[in-house]
Amino acid sequence: MDFVLLVSRLQFAMTAFFHFIFVPLTLGLSTLSALMLTLHYATGKEIYRDMAKFWSKLFAINFALGVATGLVHEFEFGMNWSVYSRFVGDIFGAPLAIEGLLAFFMESTFMGVFLFGWDRVPKAVHLLAAWLSSIGSNLSALWILVANGWMQHPTGAEVEMAAAGKRAVMTDWWAVVFNPVADVKFWHTATAGMVLSAIFVLSVSAYHLLKKQNVEFFKKSAYIALIFGLIASVGEVIIGDIHAHEVAKTQPTKLAAMEALWETKEGASILLAAWADEKAQKNVVEIPLPIPGLLSFLATHDFNGKLLGAKELQKMFEAKFGPGNYIPPVNFVFWAFHIMVYLGFFFVLLFIWGLMKYKDLENANGFLKVALYSLPLPYIACWLGWATAEVGRQPWIVYPLTDDYGKILMPEIGLKTAQAVSPLTNVEVIITYILFALTFTGLAIADFYLLAKFATKGPEKEAELY
Repeated sequence: MDFVLLVSRLQFAMTAFFHFIFVPLTLGLSTLSALMLTLHYATGKEIYRDMAKFWSKLFAINFALGVATGLVHEFEFGMNWSVYSRFVGDIFGAPLAIEGLLAFFMESTFMGVFLFGWDRVPKAVHLLAAWLSSIGSNLSALWILVANGWMQHPTGAEVEMAAAGKRAVMTDWWAVVFNPVADVKFWHTATAGMVLSAIFVLSVSAYHLLKKQNVEFFKKSAYIALIFGLIASVGEVIIGDIHAHEVAKTQPTKLAAMEALWETKEGASILLAAWADEKAQKNVVEIPLPIPGLLSFLATHDFNGKLLGAKELQKMFEAKFGPGNYIPPVNFVFWAFHIMVYLGFFFVLLFIWGLMKYKDLENANGFLKVALYSLPLPYIACWLGWATAEVGRQPWIVYPLTDDYGKILMPEIGLKTAQAVSPLTNVEVIITYILFALTFTGLAIADFYLLAKFATKGPEKEAELY
């Protein structure tokens, strides 16, 4: 692989992973804070006011540090992926502009009213601001995922030749916005943020409950997180199934890698574990789930449904696009996807366990320790989800438009990652990689330090922010 291409991909992946330290917590914690404020105004109980203040402070810290990584992430399209930017600019620019001009400003403006409006604005205005800030956060995610979803399934566009080469031109705005891949990606990401935020609140609450600090406050916080998290985690499993069904239709090579499926099969089974010899195009280790046809059912809603294997897909793509490797790295994608799925089911069980222990939660040390040490797991699950989505799309940066489980409808709109990189020198790409790595590491350390500092102090010792 070309050195500039390799480092540009690593840099973009690094930026995305750092950015996604901040994003999911913002999505979910903004909603949880608004929910707690609603409980305060509905019941008049001061404990919910204190909860809204405490958790919204942590939300504000995370939001402030996440903005920097998001801005740099967008600049990288021009710096490292200028060919791609010229190709998709007519389509990609619209949702990103709406995200910046509408959703981000909505989120940040009303967040200011929420954070600093205590006893300064009417209660109704304050509560509305909290919910509009939460809605703005999730609308930001929606528009970004509309753009990303188009890369996965480029609907509503056609290709024209321009002076600088081929260019994708939007022909149907609503097809771009209501792209089924983009829409299900949004719900999958939003619920992932809710799960992560629920575990964040649960883990911080577990820390204090183990120390027997502010027991009533953190027991109620944990209860809200357990209910919120259980709903979100069950929803995540359901939405994940819908998402996999869309992947089967629109990105069959990704599905083949996710399931280490080399041969075309009817009634394919799910593998609990596998390891592939990718050169020989076969699995050397397979541990199947003993439910015949389950993979075919989940992908096609038919236990005898036909799924195209990687070998046949490779031949189909070679016939359309010429020689090359059109199958993503199978072992990487398989394990990224499966570990994410296993963590998803673990979260469901964790929330159920917590609700079963709730009456005596402050003394349920076993559960509290598991909850405390589970804090990194939803972050890992989110990263693995993005790794599955983006590595599983390779070698394409814009996947050719397909349908009907592998039929390529618009090959000309496909753009390979290797064709999309900017004409940079080795020195230029190394310098930016090092600078971004140092900057983002510093931001991540600052985020973890501040979150840990204020989270471990608890509500009674927190410095006044408002």
